[in-house]
Amino acid sequence: MGQYQFKSILCICIFSFTFLQCIEEDNKNDFLLSLLTLPRVNNSSVSPCPPTSLPTEIPIANTVVSANSNVSGFSNSTKAINGICGGGEFSGSLDVYALNLTGAGATLILSWGGKTVKNVTGIDFIVYENPFRVSEASDRYAFDPMVVHVSFNGTEYCGFDLSGFNPSVSDSNKISSWPGFAGLRPVIYNMATKPFTLDELFTSTGSGFLLGGGDGFDLNNLIVGGPGTNCDAAARTNIQTNGFKFIRLTTALAVNNPTTGTGYVYPHSYDNGSDIDGVVAKEVE
Repeated sequence: MGQYQFKSILCICIFSFTFLQCIEEDNKNDFLLSLLTLPRVNNSSVSPCPPTSLPTEIPIANTVVSANSNVSGFSNSTKAINGICGGGEFSGSLDVYALNLTGAGATLILSWGGKTVKNVTGIDFIVYENPFRVSEASDRYAFDPMVVHVSFNGTEYCGFDLSGFNPSVSDSNKISSWPGFAGLRPVIYNMATKPFTLDELFTSTGSGFLLGGGDGFDLNNLIVGGPGTNCDAAARTNIQTNGFKFIRLTTALAVNNPTTGTGYVYPHSYDNGSDIDGVVAKEVE
């Protein structure tokens, strides 16, 4: 999504087929916040992604274990394993599998076809969704946060610390308001048009951002307990020692926040949750 300013008029274009809205400069901040109530859309073609073949040196999750979404037009779960097709800082890919907001369809489980994602130095895996920054001058993002859980045996799932979640209405679309969640940072990586090496994908550019985008997670940061898990100390130690085989991604609204007793709420007016582009591990065996 680009920003163009002429004198006192700000025009922000959001392409979902055709849409243009212009506002006066004085009302810019209110308008940027109102963008969050609109569906997140793609504003540029990412063709020819997905690629005809996946790069063998990139350990992408390649097996759908469980998928039940019924989002019209985006319920093909193979879109979550057919390659990373990021649209860049200001646009989101449409080559995604969309989760429901709640219910069984709000969760996707993927694996690496029996291989184990290892606990190595630093970030161990990256989750790619399709967020985008709402304007060049803003720290606000249009995103669908999701909760990440991992498991060695497919039964005991452990997750990450979400206790820092406490956004107000005015900052609920800031990445800093959603520590521990995925689906926050734009996806720069595009396997067909903007390739990266594995080392480049796991290269930090500061403040939690990675060179190829997406949200990175370190298994050393797993916690015992946590919303939506059945993780005890033994399960966490097993994953941190031996790695994990399964990753479970759930729309934030479908996970109970123990502080409020309801799901993790974020601004939206559309009827689907997180849009999964894929998951890449640093090392598998």
